[in-house]
Amino acid sequence: MAFTTDILASYLHPARAVRRILAGPVREDRALIMLMAAAAIIFVAQWPVAARTAHFDTSVPLEARLSGMLLATVFLLPLVAYALAGASHIIMRSFGGQGTFYGARIALFWALLAVSPIMLFQGLVAGMIGPGPALSVTGMIIFAGFIWIWGAGLYVAEFGAL
Repeated sequence: MAFTTDILASYLHPARAVRRILAGPVREDRALIMLMAAAAIIFVAQWPVAARTAHFDTSVPLEARLSGMLLATVFLLPLVAYALAGASHIIMRSFGGQGTFYGARIALFWALLAVSPIMLFQGLVAGMIGPGPALSVTGMIIFAGFIWIWGAGLYVAEFGAL
């Protein structure tokens, strides 16, 4: 099944999507593609924010803002994600989890990829409307969706249930 179909299915039944991915062979290339695709989409989602900020504050040019965001999302986010996935597996193992580091990576990387389309919308809200209630609500929706998908995926990866 295509990633786009699984992303839509993840909003209602995240455990099924992660279970379907984990049912296949262990493929680190697929996990890395998920993470890099999420990082690229998150980077693109920040463009309207960078443009708005550069327009109102000309002390830092747009290119400098975008290069900083590129460094943060495409180069540093994957390192942090790998560390967070490893830490989550170790924590779940202390609670009786029987999964693998690969399963924990898939759960986290899939959650990032699944919420990245909503982050595109948040980028538009931040770029067009700016700070305010709309941006706060959008951020809360993204956070709740991320926790929902990551939690269900991590549970499936570690305990094989749900």
